[in-house]
Amino acid sequence: MVRVAVLDKDRCKPKRCARLCYRFCPKVRSKIEAIQFEVDKPLIVEALCVGCGICVKKCPFRALSIVNLPDELEKDCSHRFGPNAFKLFRLPAPAPGVVLGLLGQNGIGKTTTLNILSGETKPNLGDYATQPDWSQVIRHFRGSTLQEYFQKLSISELRVVHKPQYVDKIPRVYSGDVGSLLEKVDDKGRLKQVARHLQLQTIWNRSLDVLSGGELQRVAITATVCRDADVYLFDEPSSYLDVKQRLEVARTIRSLKEDEKTIIVAEHDLAVLDYLSDQICVFYGTPAVYGIISHVHGVRVGINIYLEGYIQDENVRFRKNAIIFHEKPPTTRLVAGEILLKWGAMRKAFEGFELSVVPGDAKQSEVIGVLGPNGIGKTTFVRLLAGLEEADEGATSMPYKLAVSYKPQYISAEYEGTVEELLKSVAKDDYTSSWFQSEILQPLNVQPIIDRSIVELSGGELQKVAIATCLSRKAQLYLLDEPSAYLDVEERLSMARTIRRVVENRNVIALVVEHDVVAQDFIADRLMIFTGEPGVYGVANPPTNLRNGMNTFLKDMEITFRRDSVTKRPRVNKEGSKLDRYQRKIGEHYYVSTKEG
Repeated sequence: MVRVAVLDKDRCKPKRCARLCYRFCPKVRSKIEAIQFEVDKPLIVEALCVGCGICVKKCPFRALSIVNLPDELEKDCSHRFGPNAFKLFRLPAPAPGVVLGLLGQNGIGKTTTLNILSGETKPNLGDYATQPDWSQVIRHFRGSTLQEYFQKLSISELRVVHKPQYVDKIPRVYSGDVGSLLEKVDDKGRLKQVARHLQLQTIWNRSLDVLSGGELQRVAITATVCRDADVYLFDEPSSYLDVKQRLEVARTIRSLKEDEKTIIVAEHDLAVLDYLSDQICVFYGTPAVYGIISHVHGVRVGINIYLEGYIQDENVRFRKNAIIFHEKPPTTRLVAGEILLKWGAMRKAFEGFELSVVPGDAKQSEVIGVLGPNGIGKTTFVRLLAGLEEADEGATSMPYKLAVSYKPQYISAEYEGTVEELLKSVAKDDYTSSWFQSEILQPLNVQPIIDRSIVELSGGELQKVAIATCLSRKAQLYLLDEPSAYLDVEERLSMARTIRRVVENRNVIALVVEHDVVAQDFIADRLMIFTGEPGVYGVANPPTNLRNGMNTFLKDMEITFRRDSVTKRPRVNKEGSKLDRYQRKIGEHYYVSTKEG
């Protein structure tokens, strides 16, 4: 057996626990312990560790992870960051003229894989101490397409462009206006065409530091696509984009196939990944401990494998339960609760944009999903309800004053302290209750980062903490703006279930602004659809049931979804296909099942 031992050195506090891991580790050889101490921190010697797991169970700070893996995986190790650090097994085999999708949880190695394929990180084949040279790396992958790939990469014959995951950091690196930046990287003379498809004309003269997350995403994708390269790598290209923009981005990326380019995309939106990819590699393992990359599968089979949690050709089950989707809309739940929130006709105007709100209401124990394109006024409406904006005309009306808890769209790590300190300051006495632990911390998987400093968290970790903080407050109205950003598929569905349970348990209201229609399907009792012209005017329509809401929204987006016959997951129909025309004719844009081979 191969042992992967990972120690989170930020969470390990040997002085506070009197080195329990050392005391409880059985002796492997005479006077030699599997756990040694260097510079006041333990170091797990994997060659000596028997994998009993005692130290993992005894560690009060959850800083230790020890996993036993089959011996044959050891020869497939591609990269390791250091002793007792994350270990990646295998690499995907890129091929020209094919869009390869990478699918897996956060912290499982997708970004590391893209960094290796871009040349930003040289694969060390698990030998972090001596760092193999390029000749050893090339020899390791001999007989595969990666041999030629790394051969060209090592002598700079392979031109690679990489769209990073966190686009909000772009203004820290680049300055100036959008047009000037993009014109500098337009190697292929297709800037005007791409800018038109991704609707960049309205922000052409704006400075990068004033752009929203969705605008920065489209600028980053345009800059990547317009570069002349052999390999194009995209890390989560759909973040902050609405449904229509996501499909336009997918079409733009797929257009690179015409020139036989190599394209690899890491993405969490299943509908977009399905529409975009030709093949799929599934990443599985234990986040932040180790990741294994599956063999290449067709896009439909690959996504279904991930949802089912079982890889048949490798005989590996990596998840106990399959992820199940609704084939038909859930029956309307009778909400017996009283109306807690009502709003009349409201109007809010900014320079160049105006939002009109149609009267509506929200009932006790109800989750209202908010759908609409970017720049249509969704965040403005939520801020009106939160009291952070004042309407020019009209106002909300409540039977009594509601306490409000608000998670904004863009979150930043401004709190100086740990996750535990933040949640304790917000939840107060509830923090120690079994309900808080089982209904908020565990489903959102906050426990592994509870001792971490807020400023050290990744985007996905920060998002989960922001959601937990919002739900920790005692309120009657919860407002969550794009809570799925940077979360993987499983985390998104856990987030949806957590919000549902909190709302039902506390008999309160939640409004959730979300672009992922699958997450909305899981979470919402009713849908609030925003219509209008993005960036010019928006109309906030009153809440309606799921079927009518989905049909209204997707009809406005000019999109139809079908259902996979095995997993029931939604799949985007190709425009003008037989099923697309049929669903438009009968007015069913979402809840339709199909029999697929």
